[in-house]
Amino acid sequence: MPSLSNKIKETVTFDDDKMIIKNTFDGSQMLMDAEYARQHTENSFASDKKYVANVDMGLVNIWVKEAGVSWTDTPAVQEVIKRKLMSNEFQDLRVWKGTY
Repeated sequence: MPSLSNKIKETVTFDDDKMIIKNTFDGSQMLMDAEYARQHTENSFASDKKYVANVDMGLVNIWVKEAGVSWTDTPAVQEVIKRKLMSNEFQDLRVWKGTY
């Protein structure tokens, strides 16, 4: 499944000498894709690969900014994503219900 952005709106405003860009995303497609993947992905016990979750890059970008992590710090970005996916708030995005 392609991980395309679900951006539905982008507004640009100016406040004195600052340019403010506000992006609005629709998360319903992520949830539908995750449900479809849960039903059709082979995540058996002995398989070598697991389809863990379906997360839009716009949401990952928000998570990384909230954590104050740089995109170039790959281990830190991985930890942010792992922590968010293991939280109950984003459990519906998980395809594989195991732990890692």
